[in-house]
Amino acid sequence: MKERIEKIKRRISETAESCGRESESVSIVAASKTVTSDRVKSAIAAGLHVFGENYIQEAIDKIESIADDSVAWHFIGHLQSNKARYAVKYFDLIHSVDSVKLAKEINKQAKKINKIQKILVQVNISMESTKSGVTVEDAVSLIEEISRLENVSVKGLMTMPPYFNSPEKVRPYFKGLVQLKDKIICKNIPNVEINELSMGMTGDFEAAVCEGSTLVRIGTAIFGERA
Repeated sequence: MKERIEKIKRRISETAESCGRESESVSIVAASKTVTSDRVKSAIAAGLHVFGENYIQEAIDKIESIADDSVAWHFIGHLQSNKARYAVKYFDLIHSVDSVKLAKEINKQAKKINKIQKILVQVNISMESTKSGVTVEDAVSLIEEISRLENVSVKGLMTMPPYFNSPEKVRPYFKGLVQLKDKIICKNIPNVEINELSMGMTGDFEAAVCEGSTLVRIGTAIFGERA
């Protein structure tokens, strides 16, 4: 695993430098869905510090088992409003907020524990019916509404483009998210900092890095194929 992680870090560094970026501006979010606590511990020992989980109960068990304050936990799956209190309690960053209803519930639960919950707004950049996320057209108004919530802080955007065999075919979707980011920044919305772009996975993270991703969600290249 350590060799795989070093290889990924090297690829990110080389890609970033070739695109005129600092390699430190890109963080690996190790997508650890279905990965055992012991294997996550091995990844921590190999130098990873940010892990992304998709399912609340699995994540809670894992986070409590590992109990390592040096690790940051990101929720990267679809979040239901009735699970918001757990997400707020256990996660440093929630990548998948796509509605006012969910944002308000996160705000309510964060207020109870005196926390400012950092979130990303998920954008369905490809308009696929099978994917969650706000449309590009509605993203600005959603962020404006969320910005009024005292215990939620918008830190950026997330997207999941369609799957292609060629990473180059994904670039237009990454470019679209960057364009949306620039549009939102120009609005100067209070309580909103669009510093993070969560885009790119095992098959296309190099293209994502070149287009401006700051958070790449990598699972298979680190942990291998899931059973």
